[in-house]
Amino acid sequence: MTIYAEVIGDPIAQSKSPAIHNFWLAELGLPGRYDHHLVTVEALGDYLAQRRGDPHWRGCNVTMPHKLAIIPLLDRVDPLAARIGAVNTVVREADGTLTGYNTDAPGFLEPIQQEVDKIHLFRMARVLGTGGAARAIVAALADAKFVIVLAGRDPAKARAMLDELAPNGEHHAIGLGHFADPTDFAFDDREQCFDLVINASPLGMTGQPPLPFDFSHAPPRSVVYDIVTNPLDTDFLQTARAAGFETVDGLSMLIGQADSAFTRFFGAKPPRERDAALREILFA
Repeated sequence: MTIYAEVIGDPIAQSKSPAIHNFWLAELGLPGRYDHHLVTVEALGDYLAQRRGDPHWRGCNVTMPHKLAIIPLLDRVDPLAARIGAVNTVVREADGTLTGYNTDAPGFLEPIQQEVDKIHLFRMARVLGTGGAARAIVAALADAKFVIVLAGRDPAKARAMLDELAPNGEHHAIGLGHFADPTDFAFDDREQCFDLVINASPLGMTGQPPLPFDFSHAPPRSVVYDIVTNPLDTDFLQTARAAGFETVDGLSMLIGQADSAFTRFFGAKPPRERDAALREILFA
């Protein structure tokens, strides 16, 4: 049998992960396949018990609603995943034991890693949203030495998240509505600074209300990042570009986290020089 990995969740048919991983496998000429598999909450334990005994199964990506529930069913959890409190990648080791990782954090940073690796006098990130995705993003930003302004509908929840995931440094929790109205704040010279504005919420997604953000709150030269993938080019990103800001879309994070998982599953680096062709396939 061919080695394989898969993505699990409920629902799962909408996942783009199979298209990404199978594209990379084909480009590299590697034997293997990547599937999607519907797993209900009630069936999660049985699913893992069955897969443990299959030496051809290299692991799975994990999406909602299993990112937290899967943790106690694993043999080991990577320290970053334990800190975030969510696992989105499970790897079957040679002895059949299962290790859980969170690739959302490195996947988020990957599109901006070149800039993150530079030396800055100051770096600040304005993060909009306090859900599960925001947890991985806040942890990644804290490790990258950003000052974080975390905005949520409940500022107390935002404060608690910062205290838990970014206990070192002077970070700020505010209400999401703070960014909805214009500001006349005069930003200082940002030439040697790195500023991020990140939509880590589902706002702006198809079927969701728009994200309330006035770009007078974005310092000059900010990079504007939206993790939403449907639509890919959100109103938030379109408005940012019209205002002269560089943007990063949600597919960049999705491909970045898939890169980290693919290497663990199949033992090879994906052909990232083919990202443009992959994007065309995903949104044909």
